[in-house]
Amino acid sequence: MNALVALCHFCELHGPRTLFCTEALHSPTPLETGGGASAQGTEPGRGSSALSCSQGEEGEEPGDGGITMRARDSALGQQATPTTTGSPAPQRADMCEGCRSLPCGHPGFISHDSETSIKYLSHQHPPHPQLFSIVRQACVRSLSCEVCPGREGPIFFGDEQHGFVFSHTFFIKDSRARGFQRWYSLVLVTMDRIYLINSWPFLLERVRTIIEGLQRKALRVFDSEQCVCPQRSLRINTVFTPGVFPHQRSGNAARSLPSLTHESGLWGALHSSFSWLLKACGSRLTEKLLEGAPTEDTLVMMERRAEQEEELIGWGGAEGDVSSQPGESQSESLLEADPTPLSEWSERVRREERGGGRFTSLRHMRQVLGASEFRSLAWHVLMGNQVIWRGADHHLIQSAFNVLKTLLPVGCVRSIPYSLQYEEAYRCNFLGLRSDAIIPAHITSSEFSVLVDVRPASRTSFYPALLCDEELLSKYQFVTTTGSPAATDKGPTLLNKLELALCNENLSEQVVQDCLLCLKEEWMNKVKVLFKFTKVDSRPKEDTHRLLGILGAADEDNVRLLKFWITGLSKTYKTHLMTAVRSPQCS
Repeated sequence: MNALVALCHFCELHGPRTLFCTEALHSPTPLETGGGASAQGTEPGRGSSALSCSQGEEGEEPGDGGITMRARDSALGQQATPTTTGSPAPQRADMCEGCRSLPCGHPGFISHDSETSIKYLSHQHPPHPQLFSIVRQACVRSLSCEVCPGREGPIFFGDEQHGFVFSHTFFIKDSRARGFQRWYSLVLVTMDRIYLINSWPFLLERVRTIIEGLQRKALRVFDSEQCVCPQRSLRINTVFTPGVFPHQRSGNAARSLPSLTHESGLWGALHSSFSWLLKACGSRLTEKLLEGAPTEDTLVMMERRAEQEEELIGWGGAEGDVSSQPGESQSESLLEADPTPLSEWSERVRREERGGGRFTSLRHMRQVLGASEFRSLAWHVLMGNQVIWRGADHHLIQSAFNVLKTLLPVGCVRSIPYSLQYEEAYRCNFLGLRSDAIIPAHITSSEFSVLVDVRPASRTSFYPALLCDEELLSKYQFVTTTGSPAATDKGPTLLNKLELALCNENLSEQVVQDCLLCLKEEWMNKVKVLFKFTKVDSRPKEDTHRLLGILGAADEDNVRLLKFWITGLSKTYKTHLMTAVRSPQCS
């Protein structure tokens, strides 16, 4: 992440001070490129900064002996001790023990991320002058004017010139300080305002983990010191004169953070925590370039994501403290409570990683089920009928649903992956059931549903396809039951064209996927025209029949497909059409 993390402290003698900061270097360090005593960095605040270091003072290059970053929790005490590299320490004549982190002559810390070739460098102050000024201003503002009510908690501030800051102020217990506590802040500075705001829940949770670790350690030290010498009663019985108060506390008005926590390797642990925070925050969000207007699938996914966020906020999960999502159904939680033995589960995971025991594509499913059975199943999916898979292997059923969902727009998919009992069609059009689940008789004989029973394969079972996954053929037998089998010589145009692509062995899987994507976009455009023609403009039936003929969708199956796919249109698109009709003069 193009940002800098800093720990700041309000010293009783010197005011706001920067104690420790970690920055990400996205370009080679001067020592690696054979540079001299100094090098000019890139734009400050964007992750790469200038370093002022000498190879003669260091004794070894930063590339030798640096730690490799791993994705791990940022709780203190769990990171490996990083190696150090040299950089000249700033002038510390105006510093006391409380506002000094690394001792004089300490070379600092550096970590190497082998995955991205990014280096994470930690000092007390940033070496680059302009970056030092930005961090200094963030430190002063976080400990003076930009604070929350109660002086503890997160806050956001900043501007385009000096960067944007996520700041979290907190107190650390100290038996020798005024009010028995010292004031600190943990700030993250970046020039990307949108990225920082989008990362707020993640940063808040991780920063609180670091802060709570510091506070727990300091509280144990505070309690032990109070048991030995209670400071509160001592101060009540002591008469202080102006200027004498700091010297009455054993001559040590300022104490360092390691002494408050009794943690000798504190700065190395903070370096690992800050480095992990920058790496994890930078990798959790990625930019995606959208060419042209967003598709209906994109709009529907955005709407669903917004609904999930609103549900989380309604359940008190705005800060990431919710253990499970409220929208999660009982059937989905059943997967997490699978009482599979560890050895069997590990073997299943290894089998899935190899691609065995599951469906991988539409062509693969067609080879396993056979051409006629696959066509019948795909016909029911496209018509919007309920597709039920019943069996003991829920991973296999989930893979089948993942493949069949690609036939439909995202807005038409309502799935319950695995359930103990039958669910009505209005709740889902993809339903996975356990092998012992009972299905009502009127459902199995209905023309608006199809049932696929996954049974253990007998030795005499035979499938015509020989090029498909041998493990599926040897372990399972797929029996399809429906009250209205699709005719082989009819069907929607989309299905007929898709089967031609699946039968053509000269087309790769990627080409078949692109072909399906084009077919779906073509028919979604027809759906939009039909929706506006019938629902918005309210044209008579005669005009609708003529329109279907023009669209090449006059057949019964094509009409059923269009009517079903209308339900998958996004709310954004429908609202836009309604608004345009009501106010035609709006641009």
